[in-house]
Amino acid sequence: MSIKVMLVDDHILMREGIKNLLEFDGSIEVISEASDGVECLDNLKHIIPDIILLDINMPNKNGIEVLTEIKKKGMSVKILMLTVHNEVEYLLKAIDIGADGYILKDTESAELKRAISYIIQGENYIQPSLIPALNSRLVNRDVDKEKIDSLTRRELEVLIQVSNGMFNKEIANSLDISERTVKNHISNIFKKIEVNDRTQAAVFAIKNNLIQLY
Repeated sequence: MSIKVMLVDDHILMREGIKNLLEFDGSIEVISEASDGVECLDNLKHIIPDIILLDINMPNKNGIEVLTEIKKKGMSVKILMLTVHNEVEYLLKAIDIGADGYILKDTESAELKRAISYIIQGENYIQPSLIPALNSRLVNRDVDKEKIDSLTRRELEVLIQVSNGMFNKEIANSLDISERTVKNHISNIFKKIEVNDRTQAAVFAIKNNLIQLY
């Protein structure tokens, strides 16, 4: 069964290129397209895809406004934000609102499909190459010592690898532990640092200098 996608981008050539890449092997089907936020929300009155690839910078309603409305309506559709390097402030807003993933518009097709697959499985995704841009905006010398001290050494290791964009299987292989153990660590980490997903955990790590400290 193919993954149903809605493409939302104001550049038709971008939409055509992404559509061709996604549909190449038959595992993903683009069932709807929109050129701006208003058209996207109108399309959602008639069809609900599994995931929306949502451009941040669009006319009429931008991606942040669309994301906000979708979340307010409680729609179950997954959202993967399409961004460029100079839109970090928008990306931070999307993190706060609760998008499921963030990826650069010029990424390779394999990573885009990987992100979609990961999000569909219920995980969050942030492209590793976005971490330095986030780092430059978020690093804070005043660390949240109480929350950091509540983490075990192993949980810190897992948090850093999550923040570097690694998936559970990759973390398990790196630390020579099982995927179930990784999931348990991540669940404990989320509770201790009071976040809801991997992206928020990555933001916590960046803001508190953990990538530099450990």
